[in-house]
Amino acid sequence: MRQIWIPRDGAPEVLEVREAPDPEPAAGELRIRVAASGVNFADIMARLGLYPDRPATPVVVGYEVSGEVDTVGAGVDPSWVGRRVACLCRFGGYSDTVCAPEAQVFALPDGMALDTAAAIPVNYLTAYQLIVVMGSLRAGETVLVHSAGGGVGIAAIQLARQIGARIFGTASKGKHAFLEKEGVDALIDYRTEDFEQRVRALTHGRGVELVLDAVGGKSFKQSYRCLAPTGRLGMFGISAAATGKVGRRLDFVRTGLALPWLQFNPPALMNANKGAFGVNLGHMWNEVDRIRTWMEDLLEKWEAGVVRPVIAERFPFDRAAEAHHYIQDRRNLGKVLLVPR
Repeated sequence: MRQIWIPRDGAPEVLEVREAPDPEPAAGELRIRVAASGVNFADIMARLGLYPDRPATPVVVGYEVSGEVDTVGAGVDPSWVGRRVACLCRFGGYSDTVCAPEAQVFALPDGMALDTAAAIPVNYLTAYQLIVVMGSLRAGETVLVHSAGGGVGIAAIQLARQIGARIFGTASKGKHAFLEKEGVDALIDYRTEDFEQRVRALTHGRGVELVLDAVGGKSFKQSYRCLAPTGRLGMFGISAAATGKVGRRLDFVRTGLALPWLQFNPPALMNANKGAFGVNLGHMWNEVDRIRTWMEDLLEKWEAGVVRPVIAERFPFDRAAEAHHYIQDRRNLGKVLLVPR
């Protein structure tokens, strides 16, 4: 099989394709011939050495794939063979062949393209946890979605629109026309506008009920100040640490020091009647039943036309460095995929 390896921390150019023997499924596992692997910002952080959960280099990252089951391990129903599936991986997804526990594999609805399937697991499960499970967004409330043109951002917009919420989004100007068509009510160019001031103006000083923020650092502070009474701040990344101009580890430290620790202490939250929560889908792997329930709901929403993944670009394995540049430079509008064949 072919895999994309991170041999050492560094720029996208460190990524290299290597050959390895095909894996054999262990008991309780299925083997999948991969059609597409999703690329996520966590992969960028892992390559930079800024992702705490990543195993030591050399390592193969990747959290999600789609493809076809070609064999199964002991204890797995052989009727899986030949089925088209999406799969959550605990690393290892940048491979043309993947073995995974049956609990992390999901049969696809009729008519779903394999590219679409690879774009759903990480982005839409993250958005589902942020919007539905922990954010408890309701009809008539307002949500501010940072990085609205990214994979999680677009997923969150689609879920919020179905709920009947008012949607604000931050994105570069070139993405605004598309996001307007997706149903965003007010767009903020984070490069030229102060999003906190815009939110205050748009809500006549009240603020919003929910903010989704994966930027981190100072953005967390501003996002918290955007909350109305009973508002919730959902944090799911610290992408600012990957875009600085000084040493990457120093950027990570500086971003951490900029976090609003004093605002998030229990007395401050109680006095403000606000909430703050975090989401890391990678730490939900043991919540097998909950993840399956959420994923089944998302697949039903795809059949109903609510979930509509947007594919920004497809890159062959040999151009994995370009895929990482594409995301790290914030050029993507939707999901970036790696395709092995």
